[in-house]
Amino acid sequence: MDLFDAPRNRNEEPLAARMRPRNLDEYIGQDHIVGKGRLLRRAIAADQLTSVIFYGPPGTGKTTLAKVIANHTKSNFLTLNAVLTGVQNIRDAIKNADDQKRLYNRKTILFVDEVHRWNKSQQDALLPWVENGTIILVGATTENPFFEVNKALVSRSRVFQLKPLTKEDLTKAAEMALKDKERGYGRWNVKFEPGALEHLIETANGDARSLLNALELAVETTPEKWAPDETPCVPPEDTEIYITKETAEESIQKKVVLYDRDGDYHYDIISAFIKSLRGRDPDAALYWMARMISAGEDPNFIFRRMLISACEDTGLADPYALGVVQSCAAAFDRIGLPEGQYMLTQAALYLATAPKSNSAMAYFDAMKAVQSEDAEVPNHLRDNSRDAEGFGHGAGYLYPHAYRDHWVAQQYLPDSLNGRVFYNPQDQGYEKTIKDDVLSRREIQIAALLEETQDTVNPIGDWWEAEHLKNGSVKTGENLTFSPGQKQRDAWQKRTESGRPEFLLALRNAATQKAALNRHHCCLVFGADDGLLLWEVWRRTPEGCTAGLCRTKRGFEVLEQYGQNLGDLEKPILAVVPPAPASQAAPENADTPNFDWLSAASLGKLFPDIAFDRFFIRDPFVKKQEIEPFAEKLAELLTDASVSAKNSVCIVLQKLPCKSQRLSQLFLPLNITAEQRTLLTKMNEAEESFYSGKTAPDSVKGFFAWNADDVKAALEKAGTTVTLEEADFDEKRVLTDDDIDRWFSTSSSYGKTISESMGESDFKKAVDAVRILSRNRTFQWKQTHIIVSVSK
Repeated sequence: MDLFDAPRNRNEEPLAARMRPRNLDEYIGQDHIVGKGRLLRRAIAADQLTSVIFYGPPGTGKTTLAKVIANHTKSNFLTLNAVLTGVQNIRDAIKNADDQKRLYNRKTILFVDEVHRWNKSQQDALLPWVENGTIILVGATTENPFFEVNKALVSRSRVFQLKPLTKEDLTKAAEMALKDKERGYGRWNVKFEPGALEHLIETANGDARSLLNALELAVETTPEKWAPDETPCVPPEDTEIYITKETAEESIQKKVVLYDRDGDYHYDIISAFIKSLRGRDPDAALYWMARMISAGEDPNFIFRRMLISACEDTGLADPYALGVVQSCAAAFDRIGLPEGQYMLTQAALYLATAPKSNSAMAYFDAMKAVQSEDAEVPNHLRDNSRDAEGFGHGAGYLYPHAYRDHWVAQQYLPDSLNGRVFYNPQDQGYEKTIKDDVLSRREIQIAALLEETQDTVNPIGDWWEAEHLKNGSVKTGENLTFSPGQKQRDAWQKRTESGRPEFLLALRNAATQKAALNRHHCCLVFGADDGLLLWEVWRRTPEGCTAGLCRTKRGFEVLEQYGQNLGDLEKPILAVVPPAPASQAAPENADTPNFDWLSAASLGKLFPDIAFDRFFIRDPFVKKQEIEPFAEKLAELLTDASVSAKNSVCIVLQKLPCKSQRLSQLFLPLNITAEQRTLLTKMNEAEESFYSGKTAPDSVKGFFAWNADDVKAALEKAGTTVTLEEADFDEKRVLTDDDIDRWFSTSSSYGKTISESMGESDFKKAVDAVRILSRNRTFQWKQTHIIVSVSK
């Protein structure tokens, strides 16, 4: 502060500035980024932050999060505003950071607000210092960083997207301001007319700054005089300040519209509008168009996009669509706003209700062919007006008007593209009426020109598929975070997966697909020893948290060894199941189901301050009597907020012993002798009786006495919501003599039961047949699992 500056009174700051959270515990909202166990929260708490970019609309907490980082870190912390700083400011910051690094070996965190406002040269000046670790960049931007920030900076940073705050978050922010005696209005008794505070929250539309500014205006303009710093303060402490609904409406008169005609929301909303037209949803189309008009979008821009849509999405399914939109645009030019909104509405409704065809995309397939090969014009199509006599150009051309229906079959494409199809008429509107004629002429033409045809048609179109299916055709939750790729880590991941049986990978993929993972999810894998689920879940949740609970110390050590190349913040958090109490380990309790490893209290000690979004459990039980205790324990876990996040889900992978692979069914489909078929059929009957529990010894009946319905019934009885599906997974297996000896040994329950059911003589013959038929063969070994999604 300058010597001649007046002392700064904190109460002179706006309420939004005074109420900025000072630590992570006071931070409101954005649980997907800084919730319990999330990567960013752990990095801030451990003071191991790497370069990050916070992206989101105004008032969502980007600058506040940077302030929290500044309060937590021991590093040198510098702040720049991209709007107010030039190259010299950047140089000064770099010199400061370099001095800190050289003299004190101290890192510098540089917070740049509105980082997208820097030009390319300003961003480039920072790049080498970010690369060598002198500066850790914390950028904040309201614009999409993938478009507006230097790609080199983005590739070296984690991107976290902040979403508009929920009504619950805004309510919490308002309550904190009203109760805080130091920074807010806790010294006075502020009350609201019913609906007044709700109006402020609703109108703020997810913007905490807008809410607090309106709250400040409402509170401080209601008393006749507001002088909180006078002695005594005016109004006196504990005075009731009553905010009427009218005062609230005057304090925040217009709903905050998250829209910037030059920014990311501009492109998001026009994208939503066009996709609504394409999807023939007139209600959605009108809503998104109203959003744009209310935010001041240029109507001519909307008309331009509708003209494009009339050709791109409606096309020949309704050839009149282009004329209707063009007429509406011309009428709007003569009338203008506000009445011109009728023309906008008519054009949008026409497109949203018209039949659809994207056959115009055929042009881009043709363009792709042009770019990939340079084909000559066929001789008969060349201009014959100049050199027909010398070169014979145009010779052989058939004049269509000289033929019936003004058409004749002849070659029009270059020789190298003969038979290539670009245009595919659709079964919609007008185009449906011409489809048969177009295809019929094409077929006659190709038949006349070629003896053999080659199907090279992409029904969607190569260009459209490449442009619109970049991220695959499966729907997912919105990514709210991004991390740059790391070659060393990715290579390590591939090495850890090498040699996995295909059926295990299929099982893993089924589980993770069922879980619908987002990048910011916190996940706990029970029985993580084999790493099957752990590493895949870890890969899919880079900005969240992955934890694994191992059954054995050996499993824990192996996983630690696998992850030794990862950073401390990146590697999964691992723990070992605590040993059971001596009372439970006693012989008399050996058959008592023990699911203490599902205890929320135990998990809270092993993984403190983490609320998990997803749990994964593989084969948690084997006997029928274990199912209900497991279901009850799992229900308790999912309802305990100390370890389970809101809307948490548990994915259970459970093998079904009653549907185990029958050995006889591996051989019966083969070309075998009549005697072998008789023996194997008899063996199959014995197997079915064994797996149904009819002939199985009492010691193993519990393994086969249950099915998928029993599991679902137990989970629903425990009060959980269940979706369950059965899936068969095949594994290629070679049956060795050792396998056969082990299975058919009369000391095993299976071998003994099959022998007793078949008789000793037939049993020995069947085993010999199995041994002979197994040689030099690979079998598809089936395993049936149930994949269960459990939630409260």
